[in-house]
Amino acid sequence: MNVLLNNLDVFLPAFGRTILLFLLAAVGSLILGTFLAMLRVSPVPIFRAAGAVYVTVARNTPLTLVFFFFFFAFPLLDIVDRELYSPFAVAITALTLYTAAFVCEVVRSGINTVAVGQLEASRALGLTFGQSLTNIVLPQATRSVVPPLMSTMIALLKNTTIAAGFSVVEAGAIRNYLSERGEDALIGLLWVAFFFVLLVVPLTLLQRSLEKRWSVAR
Repeated sequence: MNVLLNNLDVFLPAFGRTILLFLLAAVGSLILGTFLAMLRVSPVPIFRAAGAVYVTVARNTPLTLVFFFFFFAFPLLDIVDRELYSPFAVAITALTLYTAAFVCEVVRSGINTVAVGQLEASRALGLTFGQSLTNIVLPQATRSVVPPLMSTMIALLKNTTIAAGFSVVEAGAIRNYLSERGEDALIGLLWVAFFFVLLVVPLTLLQRSLEKRWSVAR
């Protein structure tokens, strides 16, 4: 307990930044991932191809390389003002773009569980593809994607620790601070693992609650 109590000024801000990093990246990846899933099932071939290329590249690229690109290569393009290029914003961007590819595949698999006849019936009623997808297909697909989507979000939460290697102060950087203070780094890592478990538990409980509420007899 001494390692924790004597270093609350390290643990609390670090985990606060971890939670904020997770929430912002989660929202961004859910929005982008759903949009990519819509591209993947679009009747327009070029949209399907664009979505497939993005997902293939992102899923097969290590997250560390994504961080390296946005921290060291992307600034050289001078697309974004250097003053706005903070490590925290870069970490959010890297995590969002990477996780969105996995969210896309989860949502796409859920869309594929909806009977094709429902989409055809909605199109016969005069609805556009976008209207059919957002009003008919996606609400039903959501029920099927809760478990894998929560697993993706849990993976995102754990992936936030990679940001510690790129000057972002969050839970992954706690060990370095403890080492500088002469504290037992192993005990510190055990506390970090414990707090990550506490963060994962609410996500698991939310998953189970939604599964019970949206369970569908198949």
